[in-house]
Amino acid sequence: MSNQPHTAHALPLSGSPPPAPGFPAQGVAVIGRVNWLGMWTLYLKEVRRFMKVQTQTVWAPAVTTLLFLVIFTVAMGRGGRIVLGVNFATFVAPGLIAMGMMQNAFANASFSLMVGKMQGTLIDYLMPPLSNGELMLAIIGAAVTRAVMVGLALVVAMLLWPGVSLAVAHPWAVAWFGLNGAVLLAFMGLLTSIWADKFDHNAAVTNFIVQPLSLLSGTFYVIDNLAPAFQVVSRVNPFFYVISGFRYGFLGRSDLGSTNIEVLSGALVLGAVNLALGLLTYAVLRSGWKLKG
Repeated sequence: MSNQPHTAHALPLSGSPPPAPGFPAQGVAVIGRVNWLGMWTLYLKEVRRFMKVQTQTVWAPAVTTLLFLVIFTVAMGRGGRIVLGVNFATFVAPGLIAMGMMQNAFANASFSLMVGKMQGTLIDYLMPPLSNGELMLAIIGAAVTRAVMVGLALVVAMLLWPGVSLAVAHPWAVAWFGLNGAVLLAFMGLLTSIWADKFDHNAAVTNFIVQPLSLLSGTFYVIDNLAPAFQVVSRVNPFFYVISGFRYGFLGRSDLGSTNIEVLSGALVLGAVNLALGLLTYAVLRSGWKLKG
């Protein structure tokens, strides 16, 4: 018996029939180092899942967040209240947009794998020839897509509200903090989806972690109004950097500062947090914890 490796599958056999139209020749790899087609297919599957019920997943969250604007403007914006040099409605609008984007990114990413475990369809995510990184990127990408759609819906709705100005002072800050805020919550959602076995688990993370961090992130106030100890607590909250940085993109000033250099430190902090969460999520997926076995 020859000691040479078997390579007949890697090269076309002499005299073999030509490949059918649309199919690669025998021995030619269909999937390269990255399964772009598989990743794109999973991404589309996740996007189509929430788009089938877009009234619930896109428009309803936009309306709910808009109600916050109405309530807080009526309650706290009377008398021409000025915050950071603008009226209260203009001050609070960017924070509400960022908050809506983050919460919906979490909701989307925290759903897929959890429901797969509950319905016994988790194998549909694990069996296809997708690496852990490709699986993660597809789910995160779909969650960010939903976040962006909710954000755009909120922008359109808030532009119709009297007294709200959404003029963009620094587009880079709007893009960086908006997208990284969505990615941050998408990673948190995916980790929750891996851990959760039922809707109660998901709801616990939403009610006791996501909602408090969102509401205590400076969405409705500037942290300079807080006691020094609570200002320190606010700066530990990663949501604070998303809200303040996103607001800086519109107003040109925020709790992070009023120059690009000052805000850049917050941008780097947010990027570092996302990098750490991404590595953690990849490690958990690779370990197969609560997914395999």
